[in-house]
Amino acid sequence: MENVRPLPRDTGDSDALNRRMPHDADAEWLIGGVIMHDPEAYKACAQIIKRDDLYLRPVRLIWDVVGGMVAENKELHPVLVRAEIDRLGRLREVDGGALIDRLGTDYITPSMAPAFAERIRDEARLRRHLEHATAIEAAILTGTADPDHLDKLTAKQTEYEASRTTADSPTHLTGALLDWGPFFATDFGAVDLLPGRLLAPGQQITVVGDGKAGKSLLVQEWLWRMATGQSCLGDRPQPAVPVLYVDAENGHQDIQERFVSYGGGPGRMGLMSYASFPPIRPLDTAGGGQDLLALVRDCEAQLVCLDTVSRFISGPENDADTWLSLYRHTLLPLKRAGVASVRLDHMGKDGERGARGSSAKTQDVDHVWELRAQGGGNLLLRRTHTRTGIGPEQFALVRQARRDGDRYMPGCTRHILMTYEHLEQNIVGSDEQIILALDGAGVPLDAGNRVVKAKLAELQIPAGSDKIARVVKARQNRAKSDSARRSPERSPDPFQETFPGNVPRNASRDGKAPAQTFPGNTEGTSGTPPVPPVPPSKRGERGGNARNSHTNNPPLRHLQPPPQPRLG
Repeated sequence: MENVRPLPRDTGDSDALNRRMPHDADAEWLIGGVIMHDPEAYKACAQIIKRDDLYLRPVRLIWDVVGGMVAENKELHPVLVRAEIDRLGRLREVDGGALIDRLGTDYITPSMAPAFAERIRDEARLRRHLEHATAIEAAILTGTADPDHLDKLTAKQTEYEASRTTADSPTHLTGALLDWGPFFATDFGAVDLLPGRLLAPGQQITVVGDGKAGKSLLVQEWLWRMATGQSCLGDRPQPAVPVLYVDAENGHQDIQERFVSYGGGPGRMGLMSYASFPPIRPLDTAGGGQDLLALVRDCEAQLVCLDTVSRFISGPENDADTWLSLYRHTLLPLKRAGVASVRLDHMGKDGERGARGSSAKTQDVDHVWELRAQGGGNLLLRRTHTRTGIGPEQFALVRQARRDGDRYMPGCTRHILMTYEHLEQNIVGSDEQIILALDGAGVPLDAGNRVVKAKLAELQIPAGSDKIARVVKARQNRAKSDSARRSPERSPDPFQETFPGNVPRNASRDGKAPAQTFPGNTEGTSGTPPVPPVPPSKRGERGGNARNSHTNNPPLRHLQPPPQPRLG
């Protein structure tokens, strides 16, 4: 065996399963312990690190819970933190509470917290660089990379690192200072509204409506058209806008059926991302706001929709502090990032007072849109509150849809602007609405006042004599151009055009023409001029002449016009 020479082998790949991701576990445990005791320690660390910088999941949970308690001005103590985690049903993630007890008894002083936070920040930065390098390498090895794609990954990484908040650099603070020259050179009056004209880029709106008004139907179709670059709500087609729809209301079956009915499907969803029942934390907490911002950043969305907003909060809906916390932790960071948002909300018991819950809901949005169903697929979308006054004040809409049994037909559901004809036909008590009701009830177009009045009474539609007369006249005018719908009682025979001298439509049914009594007409025919009676003779022959005056043909000389007097 001495002559056997072992062949050299390649060393193991450095990307093995036992490779350790950069992080400092001891520093994270110490930070997790000290922030449970002192809110100032949490605030000091929050100026240096973010939730994503923490690598250990139990410490992330402690960070989120403490951040929510600090935002709500609650007292801090390991026992209270443990109770809050237990209320969330996540006590198993901290070893049943044993980890809370251990970290709560062995912790550093608050003044030492920033030093350990900086250590965590540096390790997190190394971890992000490693993840970026791994993504570059994977794209190259799989053959899916091209220079433009790699440049995009690098630019995204650089932009994220530049936006990081650090304690030793005030750039995140000085960036909020206005540069007066460019500021006054900007024409803020020339605002390009987003497709649909309900809001401008970066603005925040609320769409309020009853539970069955169809808020989701309207907003889903609107945002789908926005994400696919189609026209919507009467607006012109514009470039597609990346949209994130966060839904905690509708099931997957409903979502699929609705988008198919709008015209969506595989390859027809454009730049729309849809999060169905996402496991994000309440948005009125610091952790929830960070979850949503991470999702928005990953989707590169320019608009995010919450359906419905009450499903994403943990505080009481009637408490103003709940909505102030929602704005502070979620909506304000979205607005700072230039991301528009749409919140769907339910109407309160008193519809005149708008959305249910605290009035603080309307204090932080740019517009409040109220959706009301008018019946028959007609909707009124009206703006009740506005901060800027930009854009239309209301939309009169018609929801059009076609069903095939119990399902909606693909591509046949849409919301369109109501035209004048639609509007007049849907004003209760208007002439157009009454005419539409009579047409639907099958009343003949040439029906008279008596028939129309009786039918309206049967339909329980009030109308005065003048209105009935106008309706009858309008429908009879239509009857002239639509003879097929004439009443059979008043017009037993189909109308036939006749030439002067031919047998008209009321001729004898046996095919025999009655005796002709006047040029171009026949006896008994509707439209024949009345035969002038023979005047009584001077001898008093009244009876016979009067009796025979309707049967004897009068001399034609009686029908001749009287002689005209000569002039001059």
